[in-house]
Amino acid sequence: MALETQIYLALYKGRKTGRNPTALLARFSDWLTRKLTKGIYSHCELVIAKEEPDGGHYHYRKHYYCYSSSIRDGGVRVKEIDVNNDKWDLIPLNTMTEQQIISYFNRTQGAKYDWWGALGIVLGIKQKRSKFFCSEWCFNCIFNSDKGWRFSPNDLAEIVRRSK
Repeated sequence: MALETQIYLALYKGRKTGRNPTALLARFSDWLTRKLTKGIYSHCELVIAKEEPDGGHYHYRKHYYCYSSSIRDGGVRVKEIDVNNDKWDLIPLNTMTEQQIISYFNRTQGAKYDWWGALGIVLGIKQKRSKFFCSEWCFNCIFNSDKGWRFSPNDLAEIVRRSK
């Protein structure tokens, strides 16, 4: 049973470490996203943060369940990520509910990553409605919309900050 649940927009500003081909590709993808969108963020997630029992009677740990569409994971997915570090900025979404995120996730789970749509932010390429990139997925979920294809993670950060 969760004690406390908080909802966040998490924005990735970190740098992937490692020298293997996968890490180098991820680092290049992050750099290219930041460069093309003229901002510090390369990815975003909707986070359901829960304090849950962790072994002992009085021991609790914060779990960060992250929902998004990810290049690295191939599309829409949920996974646990430690976003409570200096690689991420967290913006509280106090009016959003856990059920809203889970409901939208259930409708879009398994959809592929929209490479052309992500490039379309910069190049004006039309998006594909059956695929999503990260900020598109997050915007659509937050605002119950289908207009997220217009926004990068950096745009979404500003939209959410200004709407508070």
